[in-house]
Amino acid sequence: MLMDPRISNHAMHIRCRGLVQGVGFRPFVWRLASELNLHGYVRNDGDGVFIEVFGKPTALALFRERLAQDAPPRAHIERIEAESGNRTSANEGFVIADSAPGASGEIRTAIGPDSAVCDDCLVELFSPRDRRHRYAFINCTQCGPRYTITRSLPYDRARTSMSAFVQCARCEAEYRDPAHRRFHAEPNACPDCGPRLWLVDGAGHELAAGDAVHATLAAIQRGEVVAIKGLGGFHLACDARNGDAVARLRSRKQREEKPFALMLAGTASAREFVHICDDERAVLESPERPIVLLQKRPGADAALPGVAPGIARLGVMLPYTPLHYMLFHEAAGRLTGTAWLDSVQPLALVMTSANPHGEPLVADNAEALARLQGIADLYLLHNREIVARCDDSVVRVADDAEPSFVRRARGYTPRPIRLARSVPPLVAFGGWYKNSVVLTRGDEAFVSPHIGDLDNAATCEALLETVEHMKRVLDIEPRYVAHDLHPDFFSTRSALAYAQERGLPALGVQHHHAHIAALLAEHRVEQQVLGLALDGVGLGSDGAAWGGELLRVDGAQFERLGHLRQLALPGADRAAREPWRMAASALHALDQGQTIAARFAHQPAAATIAAMLERDARCPATSSMGRWFDAAAGLLGVRDLMSFEGQAAMLLEGLAEEYGEVEAEDCFAVQADGTLDLLPLLAVLSAERDATRGAARFHATLAAALDLWVCKAAQQQGIGTVALGGGCFLNRVLSRGLGARLAAHGLDVLAARAVPPNDGGLSLGQAWIAARHFME
Repeated sequence: MLMDPRISNHAMHIRCRGLVQGVGFRPFVWRLASELNLHGYVRNDGDGVFIEVFGKPTALALFRERLAQDAPPRAHIERIEAESGNRTSANEGFVIADSAPGASGEIRTAIGPDSAVCDDCLVELFSPRDRRHRYAFINCTQCGPRYTITRSLPYDRARTSMSAFVQCARCEAEYRDPAHRRFHAEPNACPDCGPRLWLVDGAGHELAAGDAVHATLAAIQRGEVVAIKGLGGFHLACDARNGDAVARLRSRKQREEKPFALMLAGTASAREFVHICDDERAVLESPERPIVLLQKRPGADAALPGVAPGIARLGVMLPYTPLHYMLFHEAAGRLTGTAWLDSVQPLALVMTSANPHGEPLVADNAEALARLQGIADLYLLHNREIVARCDDSVVRVADDAEPSFVRRARGYTPRPIRLARSVPPLVAFGGWYKNSVVLTRGDEAFVSPHIGDLDNAATCEALLETVEHMKRVLDIEPRYVAHDLHPDFFSTRSALAYAQERGLPALGVQHHHAHIAALLAEHRVEQQVLGLALDGVGLGSDGAAWGGELLRVDGAQFERLGHLRQLALPGADRAAREPWRMAASALHALDQGQTIAARFAHQPAAATIAAMLERDARCPATSSMGRWFDAAAGLLGVRDLMSFEGQAAMLLEGLAEEYGEVEAEDCFAVQADGTLDLLPLLAVLSAERDATRGAARFHATLAAALDLWVCKAAQQQGIGTVALGGGCFLNRVLSRGLGARLAAHGLDVLAARAVPPNDGGLSLGQAWIAARHFME
């Protein structure tokens, strides 16, 4: 229909940038324009969403105002650019146009993260009269998979793994109806035309026809382990109340004591096992649905034998896919409606990542049958391809009510981190542990999902796959490369090979400098800061093992102002896994080496370690804060050997929380050369007979010592901002205590929120430093 000439030619051209594709933004624009009797069109393109709208000036002004105010909840508008102009469309009414390339020809928009199933879809899922009743792939523009099914942008069905499923007439009608909440919901499907579930045994044989969810729940309740395909990969699931089933899963997965995550039907069910404050509940129930680390209630370990032994916190998540909900719905007796989710449900599931032996998350059906052989008894499969692996995110809720990441992945990836300035396109390859990579585009940094430790070939391959996938899905061609200084890291070798093959400049970035730079990137800070980097280990610029560093950071440059007193590592890397060795090292430093053999008589190597320390044989030195935690744990008898990284420190933190606040001891010293000496504190702990009280004394005194150290440097350097980076700041007792002290002394404290403070955030810091280096 030709345009009515009586309609005003006055038009606005509007560009919306940010997370505006795949979140119901175009239908929202269509409804708003129709309500205000405006004309024109809206379309997705490589720059985000473009709108041409024309009509009465008063209506246009209201449209522009409500565009930001009333946007869909899953949209995140970074910027709205509007300018007046003449209309180019001759058609009457407002339409949703086909996608097109961006004005620049480059893609500068982003795909959204995967999102938990929304309330509207849950109502349909549990309504017997709805055509999607108990359909495991129900979704709409407000929820469902995004990143994990997307091959490239713009975000359209043809560019996702849903392209394999042709919509039936009813789904197609919803997809084409701008008034429907499934308008252009790219994963839209129903039982007649979409993906399906089936259950198989270890040989891949489909089990007897019937309800796969019913059969899966029955197997779990019999004590079996079931591999369940989800959004970004497989989980291994078992009955969390069945100690034998949990023990079998631990044995098969070779995961002796590391905590398992727990999935429960809702917050009411979770409160049986953990304390939940309002801020924690908000994160737990958020569309991102991370695993949230929550304080255990008394009796939790007895009710959940072997799930998280001896650890003060339990990792809890709520269902986030329709399939998860269907398992709990089955256990609840298939009740109609959603009210049952607000009452306590007895089903408690261990839901642990299906990543055998520390390898990448299993994502493919055939891969699951091969790699999970001997671990899973049965496999609940589906035929919607997972394009990009994406593990569950793990968070703690910080005092400012924001999630503090332990692991950043599903629900948050690939949400960009906005930088203080536009930077050249580059790729940062991260470190060895908890690897992630970063790509930059303009003033955005895109952090990959957690990849893992690069100690096996499969994870190394996953790193390379992730770089290529992110390049493709974000349409980024890096011009610069960043990596860790350590020459033996696979990430370093891969970065250098990548740069050499393409003739690109590459920059090695010191580990602890990168930790602090990650904070500067996320907080958009460009001035000089003090950086306190506390972790397990990182190669120093002098070739030594660093890990307790006080730095002055100025852009791409840093100066080491001080470090923790060094401790010997008897047996080198093995000392990082055996806290009793670090305790022996402390005793030797305290001139009590003659007591080592007797004190650790239960350790066959005690006398040998004492002799090694005496001769300084195979005892490299380290300034690592992590090793001071290990020494404290060993001296207090908390843990002699660790079965997973950070176990001793986690136990120590839990004991400190249990005991409560104590006064700090006056048993530390800041030396003239900037070294912080905590050895007198270990002397106090060596004589302590109450491990719980000792843990509290250690944390309180450590916070006081670090506070004095930082404040002295701040005064000397004339700097008022301090950034706290490194994995030790996952310790809530330490980070809370130190942060409060520093703030009381008038310092601005930067803490990690957008990425983990551990090595999972290292690549962001590398990218920030490389950008500054190559731009200066």
